[in-house]
Amino acid sequence: MYEPTRTQPRRSAHAMAAPHADFPHRSREEELDTQLAGHFAALLAVTDELRALTQDTGLDAAAEQLATEITRLRGGLPPTRSTVAAAIHEPHLAALHQRAHALAGRALVVAASRADTTAAILAAHRMDAHTAALHEREPAGAAH
Repeated sequence: MYEPTRTQPRRSAHAMAAPHADFPHRSREEELDTQLAGHFAALLAVTDELRALTQDTGLDAAAEQLATEITRLRGGLPPTRSTVAAAIHEPHLAALHQRAHALAGRALVVAASRADTTAAILAAHRMDAHTAALHEREPAGAAH
């Protein structure tokens, strides 16, 4: 039959001091940097797609600002850029602007939580730009 153990198992001092030392840990700041760089990278991809579809020179400057910010957040590693060739049609452009607005909003939340003023300003400017682009594309007399 079963007989219970009479002594407690022994743990080494090292195992008790650092039970999870076998994998790397990142600080909260590093996690937020990673999240913010990811949001900006997704926003850059949408911005590059919009650049391919429109003649808006403001998107060129925005893409460069985003790439610079991503490089800073990734410790000097520049983002991978995409080239997109697609046919222009209005619903697709509106959806891209809506997606870009949402991504910029997510980036703004993370930037605010890490108190990164530069990133927060960039995200807020992108939100404003995509809101303006959506309003320009609305048919005259459309109600909100």
